[in-house]
Amino acid sequence: MTETSAAIATTGLTKYYGRKLGCSQISLTVPRGSVFGFLGPNGAGKSTFVKIMVGLIAPTAGEAHLLGRPLDDFAVRARIGLLPENFRYQDWLTPLELLDFHGRLTGLERSEVAVRAPRVLERVGLGSESGKIRSFSKGMQQRLGLACALLAEPDLLFLDEPTSALDPIGRHDVREILVQERERGATVFLNSHLLSEVESICDQVAVIDQGKLIESGRLADLLSGPCEVEITLAVPLPESAAAEIAAVGGIVREDVAGRLVVGLPAEDAIPALVARLAGAGASIMGVTRRRRTLEALFLEAVEEAHHG
Repeated sequence: MTETSAAIATTGLTKYYGRKLGCSQISLTVPRGSVFGFLGPNGAGKSTFVKIMVGLIAPTAGEAHLLGRPLDDFAVRARIGLLPENFRYQDWLTPLELLDFHGRLTGLERSEVAVRAPRVLERVGLGSESGKIRSFSKGMQQRLGLACALLAEPDLLFLDEPTSALDPIGRHDVREILVQERERGATVFLNSHLLSEVESICDQVAVIDQGKLIESGRLADLLSGPCEVEITLAVPLPESAAAEIAAVGGIVREDVAGRLVVGLPAEDAIPALVARLAGAGASIMGVTRRRRTLEALFLEAVEEAHHG
């Protein structure tokens, strides 16, 4: 993938705060028009990476391009939207006044902001709110922050824990907005500890720990690795079944009371396992794939990084 076709492209990106490491040798490519999940434990270096991307701090070493332009290209920042995790807004303003301020910061004409602001507030569920921001709940302020990030219709969105203060309905609403942004052609770079949420929406993910990138790729590919399958049996397995399970690389995890759980190297081995067991005389009542989850992938990657 070339720099011009990538929303984000970094090579060896490194940041030290004095002697303390922020992130080290991060080489990452985020395709345009995707939702990209950036994951890691607290203190892993996620915020450092995002701060470098949006120009708040400078890297110690390495290179990075946003939307095909180098980081020091000031004009590219007008094409970026940001929702930081720890946000603070001028609480004496109303939502429309805040969006007017942010719109002018991004270079929008005031007349254009006047058209866009009510529309984006409606989109984030704040269309009827006209009071001062100081009266807003944390969840309402988070929605307002998202509105600020969306106002200029950016090509690249950096969102840090965008649903942490929201209830389930609010989280669903934000997921819908992110899908809409992807359909519009924008790229969403999403930091979140809600792994089930990331799994439901992201095209690709990367895992960072102790400042280093330890896993990255298409989510579908990363989750298609080793899996387990649960097989319900009408009668106990014949003795010959053990050899058939081993022939497809399977390992019996559990075999009790008509229920067999087999670990497999990949999910595409499931049809062969079922065919072999049936051929050996097993009376199969049902087959259920135990899907590998993003949480399992995350925990495995971090554990390996710590002890590998």
